[in-house]
Amino acid sequence: MASLIASVRAHDEVAGFLARVGDFDLGNGDHGEEVHLASGARLEGFAGDAAGGTFFFCGDGGEERPVLYADSEGRATLVAVGLPELLRLLLVVPWWRDCTAFTAEQSGQLAAEYLADLPDLVADRDRAAAVLGLGLPSEAAVLARLRETVVGLGQDFVLVFTPEGEPYDPLFTGS
Repeated sequence: MASLIASVRAHDEVAGFLARVGDFDLGNGDHGEEVHLASGARLEGFAGDAAGGTFFFCGDGGEERPVLYADSEGRATLVAVGLPELLRLLLVVPWWRDCTAFTAEQSGQLAAEYLADLPDLVADRDRAAAVLGLGLPSEAAVLARLRETVVGLGQDFVLVFTPEGEPYDPLFTGS
């Protein structure tokens, strides 16, 4: 079975969609500052966003590892358990960073803004998911899983700015 990272890289249309809509670029995994996990587990930057944020795999293993996101403002949170879950998040709720209440109502408002700018979003998303072989859950299911990951599992994944020994702030308030 080919890795999802290899599949994204092999399909320019999918990589372009994820970069443009999901703000996810596999060519940009350098965080730019020295960080580590408080637990001492391995941390591997593998993708970034246009604003200087980084997606990290946590621990040992492959694409099934937990994924932590750190922005360029000193905030971080666990956002998915495994690359398939992260890609579903980026495909179904690409506005996840702004969906701080994790509600369908808030997500719907953000979706309307995205769809106004990108009327082909759903069709393009569905094509990308098909190429990657990913089934897409409902928006409500993705938001519930994000909340569960951030509030529950994420407590064990604290990113630390190594030179000062200071932990990053939570990406979502109340998390």
